[in-house]
Amino acid sequence: MSSATHRFQIGPNPPSRLDKALARDVPEALALSRTRLAALLGAGAVRVDGTIASDPKARVAEGAEVEIDLPEAEEVETVPEDIPLQILHEDDDLVVVMKPAGMVVHPAPGTPGGTLVNALLHHFGGDLSGIGGEKRPGIVHRIDKDTSGLLVVAKSDRAHHGLSEQFAAHSVERRYLALAYGVPHTGDPRLKGVRGVSFEPGAVMKITTGLARHKTDRQRQAVYFDGQGRHAITRAKVLEAFGTPPALSLLECRLETGRTHQIRVHMTHAGFGLVGDPVYGGRRKLSPKAVSEAALEAVAAFPRQALHAASLGFDHPVTGEWMEFEADLPEDMSDLLSALGHVR
Repeated sequence: MSSATHRFQIGPNPPSRLDKALARDVPEALALSRTRLAALLGAGAVRVDGTIASDPKARVAEGAEVEIDLPEAEEVETVPEDIPLQILHEDDDLVVVMKPAGMVVHPAPGTPGGTLVNALLHHFGGDLSGIGGEKRPGIVHRIDKDTSGLLVVAKSDRAHHGLSEQFAAHSVERRYLALAYGVPHTGDPRLKGVRGVSFEPGAVMKITTGLARHKTDRQRQAVYFDGQGRHAITRAKVLEAFGTPPALSLLECRLETGRTHQIRVHMTHAGFGLVGDPVYGGRRKLSPKAVSEAALEAVAAFPRQALHAASLGFDHPVTGEWMEFEADLPEDMSDLLSALGHVR
């Protein structure tokens, strides 16, 4: 079976073990889990500075050149499903789709069907690029199951490589809308003591940390510093505040990097957890004096993290044309904001 070789460098302050350094620095677009990286090491498919590396415990130096051979894509038993899709744009190389909240992107043992991949397999009719060793839609970025919003998906190998390079270079523009507890502002003395939090012109809150899997809870991500975790930057600006005194805020969040759960983890770290977030503590009590009873009930009943991928901009990987797309808030978030007094 033929394979493709992917190259990257080990970044600063690498972990003491090779497998951990690979997991930290391997390009996200390759979608290589720790389990798959371990299998590739065992198969002799990883080279460090030109030498085959098979010991996951080996040490690796900053700047080391890594080559990983990934086998050609194979057919997989993922069933195409006729699930309605909201498509904003489609051409020979890519499609931009609005993913609803509640839809998983990839099939998994607990969710074998009903996913975006199942729907795309039916929509594309089998004409797909491969990623991660399997023949499936060219997913180059993801959003969480209960986050709604825009995704771009490759239909051709050339689009897949071009889009992956843009995401790796952080040149893709991604804007999210989030409803958070509290209102970030430059005069908040508490924020001066939160590591990694600063403000830029225009009252834009910038959060800079490392992000990696939580040490004890494998379902969560956690903030790290001093070279640990993957470098992550989130910027957030208040669009509207709700309550008297202000108790909630509608935030515009922009990603410089795109790590797992990044906005949710960063906002919680700064003290502004998202409403409805079941993993990172989005179930705070609001003062009944701050908002109306109807607003209190709407916030308490919101069933998911109030987060929406509202816009997406990138260079078309084939034509070079700048493309930008926007998706209106889904009905549940729109209704929640209306209950808080937001005018649509």
